[in-house]
Amino acid sequence: MSFTARALKVPPSSASLEEARGRVFEFFKSACRSIPSIIEIYNIQDVATSSQLRSTVAAEIRKNAHIDNPKVIDLLLFKGTEELINITEHAKQRHHILGQYVVGNHGLVQDLGSKDQGISPFLKNFYTSNYF
Repeated sequence: MSFTARALKVPPSSASLEEARGRVFEFFKSACRSIPSIIEIYNIQDVATSSQLRSTVAAEIRKNAHIDNPKVIDLLLFKGTEELINITEHAKQRHHILGQYVVGNHGLVQDLGSKDQGISPFLKNFYTSNYF
């Protein structure tokens, strides 16, 4: 499992935007190939499916679709590769994976309206922006 993650190396610098884009696709493929082992390592098959995790990875990549500087794309690929290596080598715990990639930014709390009646707008914004 960790051999495939160690084989992921980001070359020093992309020469063009097309080359960086190709590297993004290769990273996405390698991340999708490691999803079954991630589900097995962290025992999250009862909480998430591989298609849900694949769409989460795709959404994380699409967040940076507007970037057109190859050096910035290389930096983001390096960060993504490090994150993937940390996950596949079990450097994170199960609740980290669930909180960051399964539950998302909104968390498990669904009913915020009834509890926030007496709170100032500053604290309301603080609590919503600093949930994770």
